[in-house]
Amino acid sequence: MVAPGTGGLIINGATGPAPPDAARRTRGASAQALNISPGGTGQKVPKSAAPEAPQTHPRGAPQAPQNRPRIAPACQQPGWCIQGPAMNASSAPAPQPRTATATATATASASAPATTTTTAPATASTTAIAPEIAPAPALRWAIVGPGRIAHRFAQAVQALPGARLVAVHGRSAARATAFAQQWQPAVKADAELLVMPTLEALVHSPDVDAVYVATPHSHHSEPVLASLRAGKPVLCEKSLVASAALAEPLLALSRSRQVFLMEALWTRFLPLYAQLGAWLRGGAIGPLRAVHSSLCFAPPFDPASRLFNPALAGGALLDLGVYNLSVLRWVMQQATGTAPGAGPEPGSQAHGTPEPTSWHIRGQLAPSGVDLRVAGLLGFADGVTATFRCALDSRSANALHIEGRDGHIVLPHNFWQATHAELHRADAPVELADAPFAINGFEGQIDEATRCIRAGLYESPVMPHAETLATLRWMDRMRSELGVRYPFENL
Repeated sequence: MVAPGTGGLIINGATGPAPPDAARRTRGASAQALNISPGGTGQKVPKSAAPEAPQTHPRGAPQAPQNRPRIAPACQQPGWCIQGPAMNASSAPAPQPRTATATATATASASAPATTTTTAPATASTTAIAPEIAPAPALRWAIVGPGRIAHRFAQAVQALPGARLVAVHGRSAARATAFAQQWQPAVKADAELLVMPTLEALVHSPDVDAVYVATPHSHHSEPVLASLRAGKPVLCEKSLVASAALAEPLLALSRSRQVFLMEALWTRFLPLYAQLGAWLRGGAIGPLRAVHSSLCFAPPFDPASRLFNPALAGGALLDLGVYNLSVLRWVMQQATGTAPGAGPEPGSQAHGTPEPTSWHIRGQLAPSGVDLRVAGLLGFADGVTATFRCALDSRSANALHIEGRDGHIVLPHNFWQATHAELHRADAPVELADAPFAINGFEGQIDEATRCIRAGLYESPVMPHAETLATLRWMDRMRSELGVRYPFENL
């Protein structure tokens, strides 16, 4: 049986190890809603204006109450995703209960008898009864930047037992108000969703415990910096910022003030990637030989949009290629036993992550000057090669292929938000793994941020600062070779 909230998966009836319960650290600030007035800090959104957030399982079973007594266990396995289509309280699919169990099956070749999907039997109840522990108060989140991706975050937060959405701020007050009306937590009588008039009001509010930043890449630095200075933990959308030079002072401030900061690379926390990591670490395909990935879309060209505007740090690399490169680094770490982790002392690093020994990058620029498409061939020690392609002018299966001496792993579609993987080995049945989202995929990174914040950590051992910085340095070098420079940079 998979523990509630883990989003774990079962292969041939065997469950993976359950992660330890999250450490808890309570905060004493009350959750009172404030009326906006001269010098005020927030504006209530009337509950009557807000539609109710989805509360039922797709099969019709009611979702568990929001005031469950414990925070869901943190996702401990490295894993990784990309922003999907816009979501809101009326159009988003109904979240599954946090007790939903992912399953995996092994199917044989055509000549072999088919296997059936199995689940682990429930364990027998024990006679010992643990003393009841007082529930930790829900972590109160604020959103900066109520755009497309923020809707997905809001949906996950509203469905998690250990989290609440309490405030939002945007450059457009009307847009922020509309967002608040969509996500007003009507089912939680004591939770008013505030529209904050300024960034300073948000980060200094006693009713806000943590901040999620979802602005365009070019505008990440200001809210991250303001939050860290105010002592507020931050979960910031990928890419953290547009360059390593912009990231370094933010990471240094997080470390010096011991305030949590994590780049929101949600793929790293997906249930499927826990199984993928187990295959790689266990040598299921033998020594690694090659990694191939593609991530391509073809949105209409609009020079003013965040995808194509250099002033907004547009381009394929920062929006799409960050997943190709981040998942490549993760695969190399898992396959070679050099997974990133926080050391016992402050200032943890991505230990021994392989770096390219050869490098070939090609690309095409958009009329606006940002990278329209990028392709690369990277060589590593022991003859391992990696190819990737990211583009804003074409389409592909967006697949991931990992090749080894004894077999290969395939994520055939949309690897950044995958729920299905295949393990192919010589003279063995194809092994299939399926691990659906518990809510919408964002729950893993929110659980991890909550765990780290309550444990008093300033970085996640699953997505450490060194990983963010290393990937940014790769992208800096690629942009330099392609001739892409943002107007706000000092390269």
